[in-house]
Amino acid sequence: MPAAVSTADEILSCARTLLVTGGYNGFSYADIADVVGIRKASIHHHFPTKVDLVRTLVQRYRQEVEAGIAEMERQSPDPVDQLRSYLGFWESCIGEISTSFCLCALLATQIPVLPDEISLELRAHFRALSAWLTSVLERGEKQGTMTIVGTARAEAESVMAMVHGAMLSARAYGDPAMFGVITATLIDRLVVDNSRGA
Repeated sequence: MPAAVSTADEILSCARTLLVTGGYNGFSYADIADVVGIRKASIHHHFPTKVDLVRTLVQRYRQEVEAGIAEMERQSPDPVDQLRSYLGFWESCIGEISTSFCLCALLATQIPVLPDEISLELRAHFRALSAWLTSVLERGEKQGTMTIVGTARAEAESVMAMVHGAMLSARAYGDPAMFGVITATLIDRLVVDNSRGA
């Protein structure tokens, strides 16, 4: 891998950790330079402005999410399995500093102070995630394996809100297990227990 790509990846990885731990205004190029061990001018060479850096980071994050969803769908066509996999993925991430919070959810809390270019990327992420969750819930309801209240779209938004809220609670309590405690109720509510019979 060329050094330039490696350096850019290092910068992005460092920025991601700093964003998750301190927010958009909680880090500077000087912070990245100290951690990565390069000059600020090198960061500017790859990402002329902080907007460029964070927008690129969010775009890469969105690509990771899309790839993760595609992999879940490859592993199982079953909507219940897909929902469990989505929740399980986040449960496995909660204890790690750089992955303990959805990058887009964290940045969304700061939209009032974010540049428009980044806000647009964030909204695109939420629309795409909502559309996928809506399709999962629609398929589950059609197959009789899920019970939803209201529309699938509204239920999808509720799922997203619960997942992101569970991340926040895990962080607030300093207890990664809190995520699973909260999201387990989501599975209990949505998934039909066929073992109970009529």
